[in-house]
Amino acid sequence: MADTTTNYPTVVPLEPMEPRRAKEVAALLVGAVDLHCHSGPAAMPRILGHHQAFKDALEAGFKALLYKDHYYVGMPHCQVLKDIYPDADIELFSGVALNNASGGINPHAVDHSIKLGGKIVWMPTFAAQNHITAYQSKSFPKTARPMLPPIPLSVLDANGKLIDEAKQICDLIAEADIILAGGHLHVSELFVLFEEAAKRGVKKMMVNHPTYIIGCSDEDIRGLVSLGAYMEHSICMFTPGRAKQHDGQDLLHLIEVAGVDRTVLGSDLGLTQAMMPVDGYRAIVSMMLDLQVPEADIRTMTSANAAHLLGLAA
Repeated sequence: MADTTTNYPTVVPLEPMEPRRAKEVAALLVGAVDLHCHSGPAAMPRILGHHQAFKDALEAGFKALLYKDHYYVGMPHCQVLKDIYPDADIELFSGVALNNASGGINPHAVDHSIKLGGKIVWMPTFAAQNHITAYQSKSFPKTARPMLPPIPLSVLDANGKLIDEAKQICDLIAEADIILAGGHLHVSELFVLFEEAAKRGVKKMMVNHPTYIIGCSDEDIRGLVSLGAYMEHSICMFTPGRAKQHDGQDLLHLIEVAGVDRTVLGSDLGLTQAMMPVDGYRAIVSMMLDLQVPEADIRTMTSANAAHLLGLAA
């Protein structure tokens, strides 16, 4: 259930499972890691709050939960929950998204996030030039209250070279040994960014939803994996709800292209007209079982790869 005190919108329910399947799915999700939880409060409507997301993941036996907001760091929320529930057997993390609210591609925002314990830096999402271009006629996202128009951001200068601020951010990420995520940058930007990041010692790189807005072909995915990147596929795009774009066969194909050892499944849930985050995991794990994906591979993609990126034991 969503938090009743915050008047969050209703959710897309999980289809009932037979008891045997539900038990099998539950066992596979013990130790899961969600690197992409969009709980609230947020500028956009959300179907659950950070507290509810924490409780649901804890009850399901998740190893870790990482909160993502496009406009603010979530580490203080993590610490408050840890203070309230010191014995809870789950790790809570967050990071910084480099949109206009954080000063754009801003090394100071990254340094601050790291000092607060941030584990991931997302390059621009809704303020990315690539995102703004893609949604010129659609105005996405819809925030609960109107916000200032975004200033378009790119990590490349007019000559297609990586800007100095992005290089400095790569150095900060390398020193802290945290995750560099591509956000909503175009795939052409990601190749330039990740090549330089690898040269500067960044060891943990991840592409967010490569099939949505990023523009990745299969060849691009293979090329980015060869640079050391992981492909994070959004569960919301494979499960019932307004963000659904793919089916199980698409998922199998994408896993084959990147490889199990370079595939991460993050919920990208919390948005309206979609499943609750943990239910999204239940749905996609059941889907993979139907598709005969080995249990060891399911655990790798829902737990071990993400745990490695966070520096946790698998």
